[in-house]
Amino acid sequence: MTDDIQTPAANDALHVPVMLDRCLELLAPALDRAGAVLVDGTLGLGGHAEAFLRRFPGLTLVGIDRDPEALRLAGERLAPFADRTHLVHAVSDALPAVLADLGIPQVSGILYDLGVSSMQLDRVDRGFSYARDAALDMRMDPTAPLTAARVLAEYDEASLRRIFQEYGEEKLAARYARRIVERRAAEPIETSAQLVAILQDATPAAVKNAGHPAKRVFQALRVEVNGELAVLERTVPAALDALEVGGRIVVLSYQSLEDRIVKREFQSRSTSTAPRGLPVELPEHKPEFKLLVRGAELASDEEKARNPRSAPVRLRAAERLREVAA
Repeated sequence: MTDDIQTPAANDALHVPVMLDRCLELLAPALDRAGAVLVDGTLGLGGHAEAFLRRFPGLTLVGIDRDPEALRLAGERLAPFADRTHLVHAVSDALPAVLADLGIPQVSGILYDLGVSSMQLDRVDRGFSYARDAALDMRMDPTAPLTAARVLAEYDEASLRRIFQEYGEEKLAARYARRIVERRAAEPIETSAQLVAILQDATPAAVKNAGHPAKRVFQALRVEVNGELAVLERTVPAALDALEVGGRIVVLSYQSLEDRIVKREFQSRSTSTAPRGLPVELPEHKPEFKLLVRGAELASDEEKARNPRSAPVRLRAAERLREVAA
């Protein structure tokens, strides 16, 4: 894939929406009416958004993304629906401010397709992939100040070990952090090929066949650079608060740390708050939400074969049952 991506047709080649039919099915009861509003909080190249706008002619879309290039390309793709779309450059946890600016008090549906986008992975110059050499950038928003190269240059050994452990769940975190600090004393670590070589050299022969040694470290760096988990911790409750009664939310997660945050918030808001032993559940103790799927749904084998990036996905969905008194 070349880097000079300009057209919606090229976007189609880049972006195969994950679990699209299931997302449509789950959100349809909340969206199939005039005046419905859907927030796509991780718009990307607009593959999911386009399908929703085509399916529901009365739908208004609020598309949010922190990546200006993704917004530009999505805008081209969604141009036929420009009278029904609001595209906003923002991080997903800015949802309350975005809706306030648009004068939208509540919404009918919300979709989050988390993690790094297809475009960001496929654009070599963004530095997200350990499989191709590029500058260690990894910013979802290229206007943000922190890059992966800065993390590797400026964080002390303990901080590197922590992010590799917490965000990458990397068992060799201490070993990798120590080797990075040793190597950067001799020369700056500025490219993915440099980092991959350091990690490969530091990996014991006995575990070299247990997956690529750079996979978890690159994930951890990306999460740190973009503050992904901290953002998600704020995003999920804000999204649930923004839904009207009968409104629905679908979240697609691609790693256990993301899914854990979503699961915890969904379970908390779909559980009765009645004290144990209370003979009658009072209205104010009833759950705010109900879960729409049992556990986390996985992509089908057919979808995984068609779209390999769907292999790790975990889908969770919920519907708002009642308002909470202010």
